[in-house]
Amino acid sequence: MIILAATPIGNLGDASARLVDALGSAEVVAAEDTRTTIKLLKGLGIAHKPKLISLHEHNEREKSAELVESARNSDLLVLSDAGMPTVSDPGYHLVVAAVDAGVPVTVIPGPSAVITALAVSGLPTDRFSFEGFLPRKQGDRLTTLRSLEHERRTMVFFESPNRLASSLADVASVLGKDRRTVVCRELTKMFEEVKRGTAAELAEWASDGVRGEICIVIAGAEEREFSLHDGVSEVLERVATGERLKDAAGSVSEATGLSKRELYQAALAVKK
Repeated sequence: MIILAATPIGNLGDASARLVDALGSAEVVAAEDTRTTIKLLKGLGIAHKPKLISLHEHNEREKSAELVESARNSDLLVLSDAGMPTVSDPGYHLVVAAVDAGVPVTVIPGPSAVITALAVSGLPTDRFSFEGFLPRKQGDRLTTLRSLEHERRTMVFFESPNRLASSLADVASVLGKDRRTVVCRELTKMFEEVKRGTAAELAEWASDGVRGEICIVIAGAEEREFSLHDGVSEVLERVATGERLKDAAGSVSEATGLSKRELYQAALAVKK
């Protein structure tokens, strides 16, 4: 059996009793970083020393088949450095391989930076999407944000502190400078900070430099009625930034419910 176990995202006091029991008895542990796991064992006062196998983004695909076969005969405990394995962390390909091979997978639930940030944000929690990390390159980041421009669910992102200011500036540019945004920093740790404001306000705040583990929570778009004129204007704005007309019409159609064919033809007529 494969056991996915959530580890603390900062505060060791959040380690569950089940996690402690599992670490105290596991024969084999697949860990994102074995050094982090050794520190976790020491921090939790666990003297037991399981066999540690490194499982990270660079070797997961090649190791998954072997680990799945070994899990047929003895349990394999899987850990990421913090939070739940598979959620922007190694483990997904291992789980897919296990499911395909008919090997049972279970979970020891626990801390999650995504859910923690969402809960503390003060933004709607009834419907949300987790978008992982925004792309490193600005062009790719802008494309991703444009695809989310009409997303009505609350959105949760991870972000590097080094890119936070530029990413928030792009959020303000694409989603609107007044879009409600929350930056959650160092959740559950000594210097935990939750900063709320508009995208523009937080971009300015972050420009002085921010440290630590970062989650960004962004309010979903407000519901609005789109006319064909509105849709064509948006298509043309996208084309002006380098997007193909056909692709822009498709994206706007999907976001607004307007006809892709009508958007394309109307935008083409304007361009002529």
